[in-house]
Amino acid sequence: MTQPSKTSSSDAVGQPAAPRLGRLFLVPAPLDHGCAEPTRLEDSLPSGTLAAAAQITHWICENARSARAYLKRISAIVPLAAPLQAQHITELPRLAHKKGDHSGAAGAEYDAAGLLEAARAGADMGLLSEAGMPGIADPGSAVVRAAHRLGLPVIPLVGPVSPVLALAASGLNGQNFAFIGYLPQNPDERVQRIRALEAYAIKTGQTQLFIETPYRNRALLQALVQTLAPQTLLAVAWGVTLPGGRIISQPVSAWRTMAIDAVAAEWPAVFAIGR
Repeated sequence: MTQPSKTSSSDAVGQPAAPRLGRLFLVPAPLDHGCAEPTRLEDSLPSGTLAAAAQITHWICENARSARAYLKRISAIVPLAAPLQAQHITELPRLAHKKGDHSGAAGAEYDAAGLLEAARAGADMGLLSEAGMPGIADPGSAVVRAAHRLGLPVIPLVGPVSPVLALAASGLNGQNFAFIGYLPQNPDERVQRIRALEAYAIKTGQTQLFIETPYRNRALLQALVQTLAPQTLLAVAWGVTLPGGRIISQPVSAWRTMAIDAVAAEWPAVFAIGR
């Protein structure tokens, strides 16, 4: 029996077939950015992620220099599809970076479609942040939104996501939680925000997760210990997946007996409060 031909509908009407669209891969990075000694990629990134990243030659990233350094580390494990000099690397503009992309309205106004021209032409592209998963506690959501609008497949690869790892290791409610991002830097506003988050966590049981830049870790921890009620659970995770990293989860009353400088100031930290 003769099989029916697989002529596309576009061919049937004499129109050229639509060009194949590329895919947008969300490529996680290890959490050792800024550390004196890099970790082994194989310790935090599965082989499938490294193999997929090695095949990508068009990139959108926070910092081109960091992206090239990461690709060089990958090349020591899996050969790259193109040498470093031939990789196409584009940095996210400031409007789509942390302040814009994380601020809601400003991030939504930025149209990142122009960064995805290579994918529209058929090339796979990678979105890369400095550490962890792009779009989670890092910029990149504007690019993902644009990819969906353009009909590009979006494929997240497996790798470390510090807020999720910290939550899993905290013992706090992992069935109902919210990631808040950064708390206000102004001391008075920060205290008000801490009290509001605590009240909501105690009332609903929803764990509240937030982060801070390393040099403000201890100031934030001090504010938490002084502001939260003694029975509130406070978890702090720093250096997750890294040698020397720690995760401490205990009532605030116990934190008040500890030295605040026990929290490392050189690593980003994740904080969580709950009941």
